[in-house]
Amino acid sequence: MWRPERGPAPGFVEHSRQLTEARAEFGWLVGGSQTVQQQALRDFDQARRNFLAGSHRRPTWRKAGSHEGFRIVGPQAGRVEQVSRKWARVLIPKVGWVRFRVSRTLPDAKSYRVTCDRVGRWHIAFAAVPDPIPAPGTGQVVGIDRGVTVSVALSTGELLYCPTLSESERLLLAHLQRRLARAQRGSNRRNRIKAAIAKLHARAVDRRKDWVEKTSTDLARRFDLIRVEDLRVPQMTRRPKPKPDPANPGSYLPNRRRAKAGLNRGILSNGWGLLVRRLEHKAAGRVEKVKAAYTSQTCSRCGHCASGNRENQAFRCQSCGHRAHADVNAAVNIAAGRAVSARRDKPVRMSVKREPQLTTSA
Repeated sequence: MWRPERGPAPGFVEHSRQLTEARAEFGWLVGGSQTVQQQALRDFDQARRNFLAGSHRRPTWRKAGSHEGFRIVGPQAGRVEQVSRKWARVLIPKVGWVRFRVSRTLPDAKSYRVTCDRVGRWHIAFAAVPDPIPAPGTGQVVGIDRGVTVSVALSTGELLYCPTLSESERLLLAHLQRRLARAQRGSNRRNRIKAAIAKLHARAVDRRKDWVEKTSTDLARRFDLIRVEDLRVPQMTRRPKPKPDPANPGSYLPNRRRAKAGLNRGILSNGWGLLVRRLEHKAAGRVEKVKAAYTSQTCSRCGHCASGNRENQAFRCQSCGHRAHADVNAAVNIAAGRAVSARRDKPVRMSVKREPQLTTSA
């Protein structure tokens, strides 16, 4: 509700004072942890300052069932004990000791976040940046081309596919979505169907994250330098504006958003952005971003660029006759840093943006 003409908005100190007054008036606030409530105010104040600085979007409301969770910082975050090889426990304020399954070595973190997904699974994540994977020292360079049909194509000729739902699971998802459309809002039957749909989506997300972790670790261990396309995934997956229909004034073309929605689902389901982020974490300082212009239309052998070189997933150079997989040919161009100018007249060197090395703060 804040606007520039309304004057300065209250900060964290004023919000903390209001929280103290509210806790003295409402009993249900006293039942919660004051540490958790104050941390929520700190997070909101940081999000507000980021928005005013222009680096982030406007803070949004948390939706029940989608953004369930809280964050613990300070000395209370250090109350973690290892019970056994697979289990540990944490002392959560106003809750007590809670056991959780350990998926990796417990880090020396100063904060952690407890979240609940739509399936009802609770997770605890400690705020710690793991050490990057050391370079193998072989001097090998790999280019990565991301696509929708082929998730990742490497300049070595490897084609990697991100796992998704199986055919039977997709049929079950379509069946549940039809049942959801017929269910009455607020009914128990509708809640059960929504839980079943959320379970299928969570299964796909788990598979995608597991594939990204394994793929990024393998690439960081095998290659000294990793080059990827400089793609702005958030802008690419943004919903398009409606396009007017020239035949019917006042109406819009119906299939434009539908086709763009399918492309957005294909990009997001292949984990384009997550793969690059994990590579930057694991191979810090060894990831370079190059321009993606005309990499799929340029021959990796002779450098000839033409729109007719690529035929769907097949590549055939009209100049030298070189044949290859279209995504692999683009990955070779990315690895070599080759591109062409906008006029497609002669090959030029790609501009390379080197990512800064990540450092951990005490």
